[in-house]
Amino acid sequence: MSESTNGSQNLMFTDPVPARSFPTTAVAIAAVAVIILIAALVLLERRGPAAPSPHTLQPIAAYATNLQVSGLQMSESTSMSGGKQTYVEGHIANHGPSTVTGITVQVVFANDTHMAPQIETGPLNLIYMRQPYVDTRPVSASPLAPGAEADFRLIFDDVSDNWNQQVPEIRLVHVVTP
Repeated sequence: MSESTNGSQNLMFTDPVPARSFPTTAVAIAAVAVIILIAALVLLERRGPAAPSPHTLQPIAAYATNLQVSGLQMSESTSMSGGKQTYVEGHIANHGPSTVTGITVQVVFANDTHMAPQIETGPLNLIYMRQPYVDTRPVSASPLAPGAEADFRLIFDDVSDNWNQQVPEIRLVHVVTP
């Protein structure tokens, strides 16, 4: 009798054999992850081609033929810490039929060393105050209506030392009209 009691005690203290089942939770998590990955790839593909590098020459905007840039002047300033800023100021006139709410320019700083020019891309900012200092704001803050004119200022911190010190070429590469 002691053997049968001992045998049943051994069975009572052992772990039951787990029943094998299909891992539905793991499969569901993996399926959701695959669906999210596919959706992300589709969205990235729909976004279109990547934006061009700001340091490569871009084509002139179609509406740029209606915008006249004139009176370009340059100046420089140095800070107490030794940094140098280069300013390009000018005048822009809208001779087209649409109001302009944004302009992106490319400024091409040529050199005489037969190296590729330095190309800087950024927004055109209009001068809205000259006293006590020159202050600018984006074109979106003061849209250029048909027939309107305004002064602008472009500011550059890192113009290359091999720049030929001539007035750079200003290219209007993106013009926003409603």
